[in-house]
Amino acid sequence: MKPTTVFAFSLVTALASSPALAARATIPIYDAEQLTQACDTGLAQLKNLVSRLEALPLAKAKSALVLRHWNRLYIAQENLEGPVYILNSVSPDEKVREAGDKCLIKLNEFSTELYQNEKLYERIRAVKAASPVEQKLRQDLIEAFEDTGVALEGAKRARMKDILQRLEKLRLEFEKNIRDNKTKLSFSGEEMKGLPADFVARAKRDDQGKYVLGFNYPEYEPFMENAENEEARRRYQVAFANRGTPKNIELLAETIKLRQEIAALYGMESFADFVIRRRMAQKPQAVLKFLDEVKAAVQAKERQEIQELTALKAERTAKSLAETRLNRWDVGYYQAQIKKARFSIDQEALRKHFPVEATLQWLLEVSQQLYGIRFERAEVPVWHSEVRYYDVKDAKTGKFLGGAYLDLFPREGKYGHAAVFPVRAVSTLAARRPISVLVTNFNRQGLKYEEVQTFWHEFGHLLHGVLSNTRYAPHGGTSVERDFVEAPSQMFEEWVRRKESFALLAKVCASCPPLDDDLLQRLGEARRYGKGVLYARQHLYAGYDMKLSSAQPGEPQALWEQMEGATSLGHTPGTQFAGSFGHLMSGYAAGYYGYMWSEVIALDMLSPYGKNLMDAKVGKRYRDTILARGSEKKGMAMVREFLGREPSPEAFFAEITGKRQ
Repeated sequence: MKPTTVFAFSLVTALASSPALAARATIPIYDAEQLTQACDTGLAQLKNLVSRLEALPLAKAKSALVLRHWNRLYIAQENLEGPVYILNSVSPDEKVREAGDKCLIKLNEFSTELYQNEKLYERIRAVKAASPVEQKLRQDLIEAFEDTGVALEGAKRARMKDILQRLEKLRLEFEKNIRDNKTKLSFSGEEMKGLPADFVARAKRDDQGKYVLGFNYPEYEPFMENAENEEARRRYQVAFANRGTPKNIELLAETIKLRQEIAALYGMESFADFVIRRRMAQKPQAVLKFLDEVKAAVQAKERQEIQELTALKAERTAKSLAETRLNRWDVGYYQAQIKKARFSIDQEALRKHFPVEATLQWLLEVSQQLYGIRFERAEVPVWHSEVRYYDVKDAKTGKFLGGAYLDLFPREGKYGHAAVFPVRAVSTLAARRPISVLVTNFNRQGLKYEEVQTFWHEFGHLLHGVLSNTRYAPHGGTSVERDFVEAPSQMFEEWVRRKESFALLAKVCASCPPLDDDLLQRLGEARRYGKGVLYARQHLYAGYDMKLSSAQPGEPQALWEQMEGATSLGHTPGTQFAGSFGHLMSGYAAGYYGYMWSEVIALDMLSPYGKNLMDAKVGKRYRDTILARGSEKKGMAMVREFLGREPSPEAFFAEITGKRQ
């Protein structure tokens, strides 16, 4: 869920300051010229607010007054950056996306100057907090200023500013190279053998009658799981892995060097030391120890699964086991074959059980019952006709809680993964309600079971945003530690694994084929299959990220070839995966381990529900203790409060070895 790392900001300053108007704010839909004008006007207004805060007498800064001023400034920046960031990621207009790139560079320059402003830093440090929330905000801001270089001596501070501005340009170019890649591959009818008939019928054709497929997931994943032709799978997998290269490898290499320089400016050994000291893990050594434990837990399982997949390939290709090699492009295909044969689970056939609209209504129904809320569809301006919007309200009081946009289907130029963009943060002090945007690239024909889990995962992030109820905007929603932010979304995936929530699917979709006990059991067994390969790969990604953030990272491509080459399946020749690994360029740098670290917490936080996931009393307590608090408290403190104890990794290690029921 990459976009939660960046400033994600909102709109309409009047709505943020007037309780009478705080019912609903919407995202302005700019054309390129309007976006550029809004950017320039907004930046001028922001600089004026900074000047006013600089002029605040230092004596007055010794109260919470300066925090209220900061909240206004933060909100004003959200009013500009939120719409720009989301439109930059999803607008169908290439000119809007390009204008967004330019504006985001300017905003990054403003942010760097803001957090290097000594006068503002002095006023934040002078604050005498009157509550734990104010103390937390004061400390968070001090750390943000210091991590931007305000306390460095002049030349080092200037260099830090240059580095941060260059890093933003590199990030935007890296993402653009992936997002705007329009490469298509052509496949013959023979190469399409094994794919569902409706998939083949929907595929576009070129002038020679060949089938044309691109890099969106509704095309790529079904092909890799169903196409019988190994060479076709190899060709597609290699192209997909290289969709950001070769340029992105160069951008990543420069990024790594600049991050090393940041660590040196602070007198630290590595960029990982610089980043992780602000996270739950606190030290890289704790992360590496955790990753070693993950590797030890999954090694035998991965080895067993690969042997099984290799044996199946040998059987299907009529070769001896000794002369059979399992490749990356084989894994998804043969895993799908085993799931069909062993569990009678055909992922493509499951789409009829999970139509997109019915799955959405099921998701809304579960959320409503569990958290005591209500979703109401409303017509508002949107950037594409398929985008929909919901007001989120408290079911008991009718109070407006926030707004939710859903952009579910793929199109050219759109952000290519699944993510939630927290466009607007809550602030009860400013009578300001949040907005979150859920972006996915689902198949319009229905969802595979894995896609259903993805839907719920991302919706967990959205709920974290819109159910947040913090006093100050910087504490809103998903502003928690990077190695905690995935926990609420990973936890929410459990509701597509248990019978009690599946009962509500039948309620909202009478025409959907029923999911009886036998099918649910087989789905569970199929879900547990393949954990060894899955988590071994996650371990590789996290380990690669940590090595790139270490004191001696090496060259990105050579390091990837070395590390992937040391795995059971080896390196895939001709691929430059790191050039499409967007997490490396975002707030997940030295943080990809957080997906597994968060999952430890996520699975343990299920324990208060026992055998009844639809327990609304526990849901209300979770909403109040975790979701509503944003980052007003440290993540671990909130988890301890919810559990009434220290978290345990037991459920996580059962999950990654396929033993958790």
